Amino acid sequence: PFGNIAHGCSSVVATRAALTLADYVVTEGGFGADLGAEKFFNIKCRRSGLAPACAVVVGTIKALKLHGGAKEKDLEQENLDALRQGLPNLLRHLENVKKFGVPTVVAINQFTSDTKRELALVEQACADHGVKMALANHWAEGGAGAVCLAETVCEVIEKEPADFRVLYPDTMPLAEKVRIIAREIYRAEDVEIPPAVHARFAELETNGFGHFPICMAKTQYSFSTDPAQKGAPTGFTLPVREVRLAMGAGFVVVITGDMMTMPGLPRVPAAQSIGIDAKGNIVGLF
Repeated sequence: PFGNIAHGCSSVVATRAALTLADYVVTEGGFGADLGAEKFFNIKCRRSGLAPACAVVVGTIKALKLHGGAKEKDLEQENLDALRQGLPNLLRHLENVKKFGVPTVVAINQFTSDTKRELALVEQACADHGVKMALANHWAEGGAGAVCLAETVCEVIEKEPADFRVLYPDTMPLAEKVRIIAREIYRAEDVEIPPAVHARFAELETNGFGHFPICMAKTQYSFSTDPAQKGAPTGFTLPVREVRLAMGAGFVVVITGDMMTMPGLPRVPAAQSIGIDAKGNIVGLF
């Protein structure tokens, strides 16, 4: 279940099983923290009673430069100005996670094109906001490339106890839950809810589903519903198009903008280009 259209995380059963087998359990919330983390906290943790000890916000220098206005073809070139312009995107994610009372670590998935000055700029920005940054090179070095990140997470867990809380109470009306997410997490100025959706909310509440949490279906490319709005936009209106009840899962799906709930995958899977050469090297991954 992708985090842009569904809850985007592993099952409660899987997490509880893992907790019986290890001292630390790492589990993912899909896409950005505006989607994956918000749903992990407000849906999964609320439903299960689980309280995370730490959150890891994963980012890349390339993505931050893209949010800062750099062109995709130029992302492998050092660009400190674009990086500075893109940093508000990362910092907003950090501010959002803090609203749930969970200490945070930033993991930078390091590309070979990342420069020392770019990495230092992001590390300083994180430090200015009281957050530690760690580099992750596991894609190239295997487990050894993730040791720094793992040690940083363990250190933060030991030194910064979590005070986990959800963003809204069960008793809040469904429409108001949507507004809270839109304003507190996305930074929308207003939420556009048509009469038909208001009527559907009222119907759900009348039939005993008003205590369900909200599962937003929204583009993963922006805090807004416009994929072209990069960085950390404000002052926009979040348009709600449709509402669906996921009775078995226990949440209400709110579809925004032009979002489609049927995920699209490439006609030719990436697996068809992956192989092993005569020397035993894996090829076709990048």
